[in-house]
Amino acid sequence: MTTVETMTTHPHERLCAHTPRLDWAQLAPEVYRAMVRLDAAASKGLDPLLLNLVKIRAAQINHCAFCLDMHTQDALAACETTQRIVQLGAWRESRHFYTAKEIAAIELTEAITLLTDGFVPDVVYARAAEQFDEAELARLIAAIATSNAWNRFGVSTRMVPGRYTPTT
Repeated sequence: MTTVETMTTHPHERLCAHTPRLDWAQLAPEVYRAMVRLDAAASKGLDPLLLNLVKIRAAQINHCAFCLDMHTQDALAACETTQRIVQLGAWRESRHFYTAKEIAAIELTEAITLLTDGFVPDVVYARAAEQFDEAELARLIAAIATSNAWNRFGVSTRMVPGRYTPTT
């Protein structure tokens, strides 16, 4: 890198800039449409604010910049507070910002998203089961799994954040 590039390019731009690998939604439209239907079905009946927190937390864990950008914007458009979004990465230290139901959902999101750390602990599942009826819990698990699938599409194809506009 030349001296001029060093002086005019922000260090994060050099390290983090990426271009998309491919447009998977255009190349596999039937898969994309199936994901959209699955996402809608999984989300049905769940509180949209809670769902946004779950999607943001999964995107944070999975390092999906596109999904993080999209779900943060969706949350803000749905009147979520900036403070709760910012504190989400440190929710254990910021529990007072969230309801018991939200904490159970966030904790379950982490356990499902980080399956490489082991199974979903019984205590985490039990806390979620205390906060959600069985139908809600089934949909929450489906929503978390779907969010993780979206994240994997976003990360593997290098979807670029910053181009999404919420429709709400």
